[in-house]
Amino acid sequence: MAETNYVTQETFEKMKVELYTLKSVDRPAASKAIAEAREKGDLKENAEYDAAKEAQGILEAKIKYLEGVIATARILDESSIDSSRVSILTKVTATNLSTNKTVTYQIVSEKEASLKDGKISVTSPIGKGLLGKVVGEVAEVNVPAGIMKFRIDKISI
Repeated sequence: MAETNYVTQETFEKMKVELYTLKSVDRPAASKAIAEAREKGDLKENAEYDAAKEAQGILEAKIKYLEGVIATARILDESSIDSSRVSILTKVTATNLSTNKTVTYQIVSEKEASLKDGKISVTSPIGKGLLGKVVGEVAEVNVPAGIMKFRIDKISI
C-alpha cells in the first residue's frame, strides 16, 4: 500500500499545475527534440539524440512520481488541526536546551518542507521528535550529531 502524502490545499493545487505543465508543455517539447535529433542522421553516433532520450526519461519519471504523490495525497484542513499537541501543520516554538536558542518551525509534509521558510518535514528527525508533544514538555530528538533536547514553549496554527 502506498504511503499517504499530507499536503495543504495550496500545495495540492501547485502539484496539479506542475503535472499539467509537464504533460502538456514539457512532454511535447521532449518528443519534438527527439524527432529533430533523429532527423540528423546515424543514431549510433548522435549525442543530441541520446541526450534528448535521456531528458525524456527523466521527464517521464517526474510525471510518474508526481502522479503517485497526487494519487496518495490527503489534503489537510487547518481549521481541523488540534493545537494542544504538536502535529502536522502546527507551528512550534521551542527552545534548544543546549544552546538556549529559541526556534519556530511549522511541521509540514515532505513535499512542503523548506528550512529557510521555517518549515520542517514531519518525517525529519526534529519533526518526528516534536510530534505529539505538549507545551512544557521536553522532546529528545535523535539527530546525526547526537541527541538534542527541545522544550516546547508554544504551539499554534
